This record gives sequence, C-alpha cells and structure tokens, in this order.
Amino acid sequence: MELVERARSWGERTALRTGEGAFSYADLLRASQAAAEALLQAAGGGAGGARDLEEARVVYLVPPGFTYVAIQWGIWRAGGVAVPLALSHPPAELAYVLDDAQPALALVHPDLAARLRPLCEARGIPLLALARPARAVGSPELPAIGPGRRALMIYTSGTTSRPKGAVLTHGNIEAQVRSLVLAWEWTTDDRILSVLPLHHIHGVVNVLASALFSGAQVTVHERFDPQDAWRAIASGELTLFMAVPTIYARLLSAWEEAAPEVRARMTAGARRMRLMVSGSAALPVTLFGRWREATGHELLERYGMTEVGMALSNPLRGERRPGTVGRPLPGVGVRLVDEAGRSVAEGQPGEIEVRGPNVFLEYWRRPEATRAAFRDGWFRTGDLAVVEGGYYRILGRQSVDIIKTGGFKVSALEVEEVLSEHPLVAECAVVGVPDPEWGERVAAAIVPRPEAGPDAPLALSLEALRAFARERLAPYKIPTVVRLLPELPRNAMGKVVKPDVRAALAGAEGDPRPVR
Repeated sequence: MELVERARSWGERTALRTGEGAFSYADLLRASQAAAEALLQAAGGGAGGARDLEEARVVYLVPPGFTYVAIQWGIWRAGGVAVPLALSHPPAELAYVLDDAQPALALVHPDLAARLRPLCEARGIPLLALARPARAVGSPELPAIGPGRRALMIYTSGTTSRPKGAVLTHGNIEAQVRSLVLAWEWTTDDRILSVLPLHHIHGVVNVLASALFSGAQVTVHERFDPQDAWRAIASGELTLFMAVPTIYARLLSAWEEAAPEVRARMTAGARRMRLMVSGSAALPVTLFGRWREATGHELLERYGMTEVGMALSNPLRGERRPGTVGRPLPGVGVRLVDEAGRSVAEGQPGEIEVRGPNVFLEYWRRPEATRAAFRDGWFRTGDLAVVEGGYYRILGRQSVDIIKTGGFKVSALEVEEVLSEHPLVAECAVVGVPDPEWGERVAAAIVPRPEAGPDAPLALSLEALRAFARERLAPYKIPTVVRLLPELPRNAMGKVVKPDVRAALAGAEGDPRPVR
C-alpha cells in the first residue's frame, strides 16, 4: 500500500488535527495496525486470527476524525474492502447497505453502536465497537496488499431505483490521487480543512487520501458549520479548501452577515490560501463571481464521479473559465460521443466517456450493470457536455431520474419507491427543480388516493411527507418541494413526462432550508 509506505517516511509530522487532538503519521500507522490486528483476530475467531481478510467487506460507522482514518487504513492493511456508512442515513438505508454488501464484519464508534447493533444482530454480522484502536502488538503479520486488490466500495445512486456499490481497487485510488497531486501541486507544506462527508469520493479521495499521500496536514471538522469553517480559514493556517457549491454559498452568506472587522479577517485568511476547489455539482457563474469579490479567489471547478474519481479540472495555473470544468486531468482519457459511440466535433454536445487506471472495477454483485456501464473500454458517465475552446462545459444528465442536490446524487426512482409506500399516495413523480444554493431540490408531485378525501392537503403536506420519508431515506433525499395533482402528466404511451412534472412543480410548496 503506497499510502502506508509513504506515511512511514513522514514519521512524526502532524497528519491530522481533530476534535480528538493532533496526531502524527506515526500515530496513524500504529493505530491502523492495531485496527488491522483486531479485524484479523475477529475474522479468525480468536487470538490466533486470520492472516488476510481476502477482500471481505467491512462496513464502518464512525464520525470523521483520527479514529475514522485509522479504521479505514486498518481495513485496508488487513486485506479488506472498506465500506463507509453514512452518519446521516436512517436505519432503512443502513440496512440496505448491510444486505447488499454482505459484510463479514462491522466496525462502529461506541457512541453510534445503538444504531448499528440491532441491524447487525438481525443479520448475524459480527460487530466491533472501537473508540480508538488499541496499541498494536505486532502480530499477526499483516498481508501484502497489491494494487489490483479491491479496496473501497462507495454506494452511489444510478438510474436504477437503489444505490449500487462502486468498487475501487488500491490501484484505482492511487491513480486518482497521483493525478490530483500532480495537477493541483500538493506538497508536504499543505494544510487542508475537511468538512465533507466521508462516505463520498470527494471527501475520501480528493481531501483525505490526497493530503495523506503528500505528507500534508488535515484539519477535520466532524460536521460543516459556516462559523467554525470561517474561523479555521481566518486563522491563516490553511493552504487548501475543497467543498461543494452549497457550502460556498453558505460561507458567502456568513461572510456577508459578519461585522466589517470580522469580514476583513475572513477575507485575509482566505487570500493566504493557495487553492480553493469546487465540485460534485455545477458551480453557478454568479457564485463564482461573488466568491472572487469576497475572497480574491477564483474557485477551481472540476468534474468527477464515484466511478472515475476526478476526470476534468480547470487549471491550477492558467485561466479558470466560469461555467466550465476545464480539461482532462493527467493520466485520464476523456471523450465526447454521440448515441452510437462516435466521437463528436468540438462545439457539438456528446456524452462524457472516461477511461484510464482511475476508473472503478465493477458494481458490486451487478455484472450486467457493470457491462452496460462500459462501451469499448470507456466508462459511460451519462453526463452530457460540449467542448468550447478546449474547455468542457457540462450540459446535464442524460437521465432525468438523477438529481444533484448539494453535491449528492439522488435517484428519483428510489425516492418515488419510498413515497409510493405511503398509504394515501396513489402515484408520485420525483424530479429536480433548479435552486441557486443547492443546485437542484428534490421535488415531488403527488396524486392522492381517493380515500384521502378533503384531508389530503393536510395528510400529504410537505411536513407530513417529510416526516414519513425521514424514517426511510437519507436527509438529502427527502423532498423539499411538494405539490398535489389530480393526475400526473403522461404521453400517448402512458409514460410520465418528467419535464411537464417539473413545470407543474414551479412555485409549489417548499421548505427554504433543506435538511442535510
């Protein structure tokens, strides 16, 4: 494992600053070895332990911080596949991952054990509670981990109704990291603030893995808070920051509301940073301009997804064009093609296809979906773009059933499936509606059952439907816009016309503060 080998050379350099304290690379190596030993002993059923987890899936529910990284590295060093669970997910979503991933073991922080224990007990999955891995004892011997071995499985929404586990090898992760380190010129002197969820490729690879690969320092906040983030930025100690457009919008609002002297400190701290990156959703051109006026920074917008890591990026040195995602990153092949798979000329729209050592291995236990995702060795992203003056500009998704909200991808079909379980919902259609802060909001058109009668507006109100969905969906998937319709718009073949649904939801009842 290249991450571990490089960490050995960083020694006592500070790797992580968290609510738990400051930790060196040597601390991380010791704690991850202890975690690996605990996993191997548990897998072997006793003190003797197993010699290698042999790519067994290990799920873990752990808050961001030193323990999170030590456990992730420990899974890798023991030969397992790390499957991070989202802290925001309700029991139904956690249960889905447990059933689909079929893990051999589960790890949980003691503070979160009550959430995971009943789910694991019902499925016979051994559960280990680790507040912080104990000191390594030096045995059993840890296995050698080659680049072709499976390393990470992140669940991502696709056009099917439920998320799929995208499997990355150690070689995939290393290729992604090396590309970003080269393109964005990471060094041991860098210090980055981590506020992104760590069940998402953006936080796991772009921030944590890239920083620790480079001998840099990561300050980890367990959750994003605009004031806490601004205090870290204003300190002048950071050199990089990476976030989604929604976070930049919230930071900008906090900057605008601050007293003049506080605002001056915020701006001064931001100006001392060398790079600020935006991704996971389209960056509004107006936000690009407002952020530049407030901080002096031109946000570097890039494009990527779970299956490929990052594929396109505006340049670190050179023109960053608002509304574009730049050019292919080092070592990444990108092309635009028409429906028949033929390359299109510059200025013509086409689907983005990607190939290279960064591209994922497979969708877990879905060979047909994996085969369908590739064309002649190129991964089919489903995103449309056009090249203008050498820069790629994203046009949107081929599928109307993918919603990008606050940096997350949401399957409209998955949300529809849940809302349809409501006893008073006859039919529903879910779409994304434009929003300047979130990119898109999850919006639902509902056709009530006849038995709902005159009480339908109350029984199927936004508040009532969100309360129903909260027990079944992650917070970012819960609709924030709802409208009751007598029927859904359909074409001559009876298919729901999603653009008409989107138009019908314009001006519908909404919540100005989506739950995240």
